[in-house]
Amino acid sequence: MPFSPLLLRLRDSDPEMLLRQQHRVVISSSPTIMASKQLLKSTPLTLPLRLNLYSPVTISAFPLKSTSRILPVSLKTSALPYTSHSNVPRPVYSENPEDTSNFSARFNVLKKKLEAIGFDTQMLKTGQYDNLLCPACKGGYSMEKSLSLVITLDGNCAVWTCHRGKCGWRGDTRAFANGRSSYGRLNQITKIKPKREITEKSLGLEPLCRELIAYFGERMISEKTLARNSVMQKTYGDEFIIAFTYRRNGVFVSCKYRDVNKNFWQEEDTEKIFYGVDDIKAASDIIIVEGEIDKLSMEEAGFYNCVSVPNGAPASVSTKVFKSDEEDTKYQYLWNCKEYLEKASRIILATDGDSPGLALAEELARRLGRERCWRVKWPKKNEVDHFKDANEVLMYLGPDALKEVIENAELYPIQGLFNFSHYFDEIDAYYHQALGFELGVATGWRGLNGLYNVSTIFHLSYSVAEPEKGLVPYACSLPLSIIHPVTGRLV
Repeated sequence: MPFSPLLLRLRDSDPEMLLRQQHRVVISSSPTIMASKQLLKSTPLTLPLRLNLYSPVTISAFPLKSTSRILPVSLKTSALPYTSHSNVPRPVYSENPEDTSNFSARFNVLKKKLEAIGFDTQMLKTGQYDNLLCPACKGGYSMEKSLSLVITLDGNCAVWTCHRGKCGWRGDTRAFANGRSSYGRLNQITKIKPKREITEKSLGLEPLCRELIAYFGERMISEKTLARNSVMQKTYGDEFIIAFTYRRNGVFVSCKYRDVNKNFWQEEDTEKIFYGVDDIKAASDIIIVEGEIDKLSMEEAGFYNCVSVPNGAPASVSTKVFKSDEEDTKYQYLWNCKEYLEKASRIILATDGDSPGLALAEELARRLGRERCWRVKWPKKNEVDHFKDANEVLMYLGPDALKEVIENAELYPIQGLFNFSHYFDEIDAYYHQALGFELGVATGWRGLNGLYNVSTIFHLSYSVAEPEKGLVPYACSLPLSIIHPVTGRLV
């Protein structure tokens, strides 16, 4: 397609554009003008960028109509890939996407929708994460603010997730169904935050006080075990908070807190790893539990090759299929500890016995490989209930009972694969002739009937005899012997 020549001149008062004279401008019939060194390979016409404008011209790497303030990771324009470049000038939009009046109206509509759902919107702002009380579970008995909600910068879309294990409620809403939102583009951008370097001093951690040592003593956790795992405390006013320190190769990398009301939270922007990961460096058998106290309980029973997941259990098994470890954000600790897990030949999943615990076991098994996973069965507490986790068994039954639970772990179920024990009931019923067809029918030979009958259900029968001893005539006449004389069918 022919291109009409275009004369561009930069204003003398624009020093920023004068510094970019080494760039070239690609001119085409499309409504987008792109400025970059990387786009010159297949351009039909190029002109040096050394011109002055008699009238202002907007140069943009995006369509003239803006959809978001967030810059996309990649963009295709005129069949050429676009990649952001440090020397490319920041795009100038032809219209303001955040007109004050439109933004206020849109944001007010969104807040009214959130209020109708049950959210408190007084302190909500765009572009930030807010911790709120979940309208679905009300934060449980402790009323913790376990729900995370974020509103896009344009004020049109809100997305939320409740991180409480027994809830997991998530959803989203928009101010206007056809409104443009930057949420879709936010999902396309991988946010890589640098990991914080933390120390016990910077977090204000202290050795455990006598009250917390006594608290662990009631749970059958000894002071020796607490010291070995560097369990510490943090003071909030007049309240002591338990601090579980996460270490890799002895280096302090993260910290998880627990108060007396069983509320949990972690240090932000720290590496996600197993609690006690140094204990499984050279282990061929690994035990994975759901909480830090369960890991300490395993040590009291003599199992040091045990780790705990850092963020509890999900509400249910996810149906998502992750194409890469970067997408598997909730279980990032598995990928961060991959070198330890690859060495294990047997992984015992000792998660809690409730629904979230079973969901966690399934999520772990599908990632680690069911063929090398085993699972525990917690003993009965009474005629109806079972013990929930390792610490309950330790408290009520003692370390020997907990050790027996681990030693009696069973293979994790694999579809289509059964143990001989699955058929014990059927074998017993067959032996005791409780089904009604166990004796079969007579063969037709009097000398054989006392030794062998023909089963009336499908089975495979082997007959062995010396050569020339009549095995073939027997095999051919046996079906005729068991034909019903009236119906003509096999009995």
